[in-house]
Amino acid sequence: MTTKKSKDIETALVKKGFEKQDSHHKLFWFKYKGKITSIRTRLSHGIDEYGDSLLGMMARQLNITKKQLNDLIDCPLTKEQYEKTLQDQGKIEKDDARNDKQSDRESSPHKKKK
Repeated sequence: MTTKKSKDIETALVKKGFEKQDSHHKLFWFKYKGKITSIRTRLSHGIDEYGDSLLGMMARQLNITKKQLNDLIDCPLTKEQYEKTLQDQGKIEKDDARNDKQSDRESSPHKKKK
């Protein structure tokens, strides 16, 4: 049986782009490109460790497998890899790297004058 400490889950979620909101639970909303998405999960204030059942529910909320959740918590799964998984599922929009690089160049203060 796999267990994960609440503190470790919380730390991993924040590192992977989730925004924490305290209420009667600790709510975590995934933030992408500066915007809150519909992808979310929560941790209970009263639970110190999460077992297989709750980890499985959390994985479904985050649109990943339980193995991917374990990797997200233990850090082999990076924020970028998680975003790519969500993009492949159509849960968040895909990056257009060419457009992003072009807009970065256009807004760069070091733009060369012609």
